[in-house]
Amino acid sequence: MTEDIFILGIESSCDETAAAVIKNGREVLSNVISSQIDLHTLYGGVVPEIASRKHIEKINQVVDQALEEAGKTLEDITAIAVTYGPGLVGALLVGVSFAKSLAFATNKPLVGVHHIEGHISANYIEHKDLEPPFGCLVVSGGHTHLVAVKDYGEYEILGCTRDDAAGEAFDKVARAIGLGYPGGPKIDKISKEGNPDAIHFPRAKVENSQYDFSFSGLKSAVLNYINSCEMKGEEVNVADVAASFQKAVVDVLVEHGIHGAKEYGFHKFAIAGGVASNSTLRRAFEEECKKQKIEFCCPSPIFCTDNAAMIGVAGYYEYIKGTRSGWDLNAIPNLKLGER
Repeated sequence: MTEDIFILGIESSCDETAAAVIKNGREVLSNVISSQIDLHTLYGGVVPEIASRKHIEKINQVVDQALEEAGKTLEDITAIAVTYGPGLVGALLVGVSFAKSLAFATNKPLVGVHHIEGHISANYIEHKDLEPPFGCLVVSGGHTHLVAVKDYGEYEILGCTRDDAAGEAFDKVARAIGLGYPGGPKIDKISKEGNPDAIHFPRAKVENSQYDFSFSGLKSAVLNYINSCEMKGEEVNVADVAASFQKAVVDVLVEHGIHGAKEYGFHKFAIAGGVASNSTLRRAFEEECKKQKIEFCCPSPIFCTDNAAMIGVAGYYEYIKGTRSGWDLNAIPNLKLGER
């Protein structure tokens, strides 16, 4: 009988301090997240120095809680996985330093995990039969990547954003129309009250790169529309603006994703990252994949936003293929997918 593998995952790349215990790569025994959203809302976005200090305050108790909820001790843990990039350098350093210290003190293997690889791996938690190869769209506050998942830990980036990430555009537009931070969930909510066809905003295409994205022009178009209304003394219908902006983003994401899946012959397609919790995006992908006879996968919203369960899952597959990190593991804020 094969011995069970238990991975302690640690995530601190932005403003969530998280820890989780994963059994055999697919079963979540615990998933503890300490969010800083209320704190950063005061400033309209994440303040890196504040995030780092809060991680220091919370990380020990978050790890202890994850072990307790899983019914495990550090002796039961096979290896420790931690996000080492990309992300905010100070925030990453807290998690990496803690994980290195814990691994050294307990003589456990240490596995550094790429944050985006974690988001992709979140799909394995609830889709037990999902295995590579498949296509995946990673959409978050800092990243918009269309990825060919060739194998566990083996990726090819087909396209990425040339400027703003989708989540970044959501945050900026939400601020412009007075919704505040965090923008994604607030736009998703108020869009349900608006008409997505009320205003036509542009769908940008990148010349000579069919899978790349660009959202800065769309963001500027929304700002120009708001300024135009104000100059004319016209009332801005916030729900209509939000719904129309959201539709413009979703249309581009779905078009690129489905095009890539068909072009590369993927019979399975997944989405991941914080923006993947957007209800309109999920519904649009589900409908289009059904039309194209492509199996669609997406994590539950709790596994879309930053969490340590996804890091534990990615860490498991890195661990079983022999990946081990040394005591020189460092935070790499601009780490590219596929790099180690």
